[in-house]
Amino acid sequence: MNSPFLKEFNNPDRYQFETVNCYSCNSDQYSFFLKGEEDLTGKEGEFQYVKCSNCEMVYQNPRIALDQIKEFYDGEYIAHRKKKNWGILTPLYEWTMNKHDRDKEKIVAKHVVLNKQTEVLDVGCAVGTFLLHINKKHDVQISGVDFKEGLEYPDFNKIEFYEGLFYEQNIAENRYDVVTMWHFLEHCYDPNKSLQMAKKVLKKGGKLIIEVPRLDSFTFKLFGKKWPGVQAPQHTVLYDKKAFISMMEKNGFKVTTYLPYGAFPPYFYIFAGSYFKTIGKNLNLNRIIFPYFLGQLILTPMLWFQKYLNLSMQTVVCEKIEN
Repeated sequence: MNSPFLKEFNNPDRYQFETVNCYSCNSDQYSFFLKGEEDLTGKEGEFQYVKCSNCEMVYQNPRIALDQIKEFYDGEYIAHRKKKNWGILTPLYEWTMNKHDRDKEKIVAKHVVLNKQTEVLDVGCAVGTFLLHINKKHDVQISGVDFKEGLEYPDFNKIEFYEGLFYEQNIAENRYDVVTMWHFLEHCYDPNKSLQMAKKVLKKGGKLIIEVPRLDSFTFKLFGKKWPGVQAPQHTVLYDKKAFISMMEKNGFKVTTYLPYGAFPPYFYIFAGSYFKTIGKNLNLNRIIFPYFLGQLILTPMLWFQKYLNLSMQTVVCEKIEN
């Protein structure tokens, strides 16, 4: 049997790989796109991204087996927010992380009424800071899903939490007013099943709000395989605008709003991509937190216009199409 790898890749013997067809059109024909690495933490491995010969979706193939991917979501993973003490920069760090949740709230609040009757499900919720934020501010009812076990955070018990794969959860149909996926879909091993599950649990007229990195963005053109949106092997699909909207429509959603930005700060991609390309792997926050905030200050005038510059992110607001 021919190897699914189209070039030479160096990986530990313990890694188990599985082939996968295109998530959009199910074709098994592809060409080499790029070789990705886990530049963020410096974990070992080289991973192949291919472009579908039929619909041009870019995805990881072969991919690392699902039971091995969890080792890449350890305490170093920034979304799990394990470290609290950053010295004199702790207030600035916490403000930055909390601003991310506030920016998510701003996007949601433009499309959904948030009050004590509103039910919100966040898929890939990590430690649930976004859910806790909107619960505190709007008294909404909050639920979250994440496949990472042992998540801990103050007031995490306020969240109706489902552990495991989203599409395997026992959640009532037509329950939620809004389902959010903040940087979840690019990690998902079966995005079609997840989107179908979102369609199932959304109420009629409910909103699905998804943010992912945008492949056809300025920062990808600038950094190429060192673009932080690659983040291999966690990112299974690299969505450009066409592929992103196509996945929504394929799974029975109408895209009512497309945004060429998201809640995630594009400056992080500018800083991290520059680091990966000029210095190397392993973005150790302990070492770079001072230059990170200094660079952000210097680039502030440009970042005022980030919503118009197609820097790195994209967001869709969708409604399910009723059969």
